[in-house]
Amino acid sequence: MQVIALQQRMKNFLIQKYKIILFHLCLWSTWLYLPLSLAHEEELYPRAILMLTLIALTHVPLFLFNTEYLIPRVLKPKGVTVYVWSLLFSMAVFIVFHNFVRDGVNTYLVQLGPPRSSFVKGMVAIILVGAISTGFGLLNYLAAQEKIQAEKVKERLQSELSFLRTQISPHFIFNILNSIVYLIRSKSELAEPITIKLSEIIRYMLYISERVEVPLEKELGYLESYIDLQKVRFGNDVDIRFQKNGNASGQMIEPMILIPFVENAFKHGIGMVENPIIEMDLRIEGNKLSFSVKNKITPEPATDKSEGSGIGLRNVQRRLELLYPDAHQLDISSEHGWFWIQLNLTLPEAA
Repeated sequence: MQVIALQQRMKNFLIQKYKIILFHLCLWSTWLYLPLSLAHEEELYPRAILMLTLIALTHVPLFLFNTEYLIPRVLKPKGVTVYVWSLLFSMAVFIVFHNFVRDGVNTYLVQLGPPRSSFVKGMVAIILVGAISTGFGLLNYLAAQEKIQAEKVKERLQSELSFLRTQISPHFIFNILNSIVYLIRSKSELAEPITIKLSEIIRYMLYISERVEVPLEKELGYLESYIDLQKVRFGNDVDIRFQKNGNASGQMIEPMILIPFVENAFKHGIGMVENPIIEMDLRIEGNKLSFSVKNKITPEPATDKSEGSGIGLRNVQRRLELLYPDAHQLDISSEHGWFWIQLNLTLPEAA
């Protein structure tokens, strides 16, 4: 993923550079063509030399000085007033230099009968260059600032997401270790195969879940392995129901986005609950995923189960906000002795 990101960044950099080069080619070609288009045929050669010299020695340096130095290094740190006065002073200097260059070139070309470029025309040209460079520089500056802010937001969200992922691992491992201890103590004949299954689950969690997205089929396999483990652990003591409908092939999903809901059901739906029942229903239609989890709870009016559901639910809620901001709907309710979670998720279209 880092290589892909670096390649994309390099591609964006080159595209931006090509756009700037193309802009300069169009600007200075037009800048040179306009005065030449008004010249008589006998004036074309001397006028072309004069215009090329003026553009190369006065117009382009003023343009670059304004866009590359004044706007990024004077406008932001010192304010608009200082920038405007700096630009006006720079334009005055370039007007003087412009006329000096113009007179020198005209003197050199006098034997060819060169056209005389007036002081006013030279001043107007410098002012236009200053105005165009200011507009171009401000647009580039604002675009760069917007890009920097977007990268800062992206980095902050990535850091927050990485932190949330690191919270999942110890929380999940803690619950799995409890399962291992229980199996070893109460059902030793199942300890070895279940330990192997647990190792596969942990391997998935440690390696596969480091990716940005994983195939939905693998994520569902991971979920089913966890459910199978709990079935072995609780046997007939807990009524565990899981239904899955639809085709998961070709879909991608954020890793470990579904397991916290199931973990929460087993954590809070057993304990002191009479005749515990955990129902899970997963449906896939195209890139639409619907996942519901229900578990019986003890009748404790003073206790808000959604608030006491621990780090798992808070974690997954935040991850959904970061990863699927406009593509998910999560409903959590607690009523009539049931705690119910309904997640509707729109997965990204397969490439």
